[in-house]
Amino acid sequence: MAPRLEHGHQPSEIARRLRDGPRVSYLRDWVYGGIDGTVTTFAIMAGVVGASLSANVVVILGIANLLADGFSMAAANYTGTKAEHDEYQQLRHMEERHVALAPEGEREEIRQIFKAKGFEGEGLEAAVGVITEHRDRWIDTMMAEEHGMPAVLRSPMKAAIMTFASFVLCGAVPLAPYVFQLAKPELPSAILAGLTFFAIGSLRSHWSPAPWWRTGLETLAIGMLAASVAYFVGDFLKGLI
Repeated sequence: MAPRLEHGHQPSEIARRLRDGPRVSYLRDWVYGGIDGTVTTFAIMAGVVGASLSANVVVILGIANLLADGFSMAAANYTGTKAEHDEYQQLRHMEERHVALAPEGEREEIRQIFKAKGFEGEGLEAAVGVITEHRDRWIDTMMAEEHGMPAVLRSPMKAAIMTFASFVLCGAVPLAPYVFQLAKPELPSAILAGLTFFAIGSLRSHWSPAPWWRTGLETLAIGMLAASVAYFVGDFLKGLI
């Protein structure tokens, strides 16, 4: 495949891209919810089938899992993402306080950060002067360089909605043969679950150096392993009832 550029490098294109700022990605929320939704729903179904329970039980437990676990996952992601915002604000308030109370110490931090990047002499002092000339620029630099904070933060609500939607949509796929009351839904359900696992895994390749087929097969293997464990647990427990 011939090398390609993901964006243009004309001065106007660069200026527009930098002016718009970095984009917030919710891809990981979608992948996170989709994998968990498919794994847990199909694992529950495999466990019920292993226990030789009826198709109606599969549908009831599957739908209950989609809604309850989907909401739980969304709530957990909302809370976790909100905690990231709280951490960011706490660190920013700390840097604002330090800049106000110990400006020379904070300038020295900037100086050492850029010295480690290869700046030296007049160029180093010029960089320190430019950065510390404006308070917001100064604090933004400290947030990124000292604390590793991202330039943009994901919205907790959007992250939660993306997780819930992915959980329900992907988790509903292996449940479909039971909902439509196919004569022998086990095999179609397993095939659909496998395809869903592979599709979600392939999507991961957008933020992974691994090729799409490798991430797809990896996710497929993890999902089917979880389903197999649930099936054999259900089959084992069936003998204890």
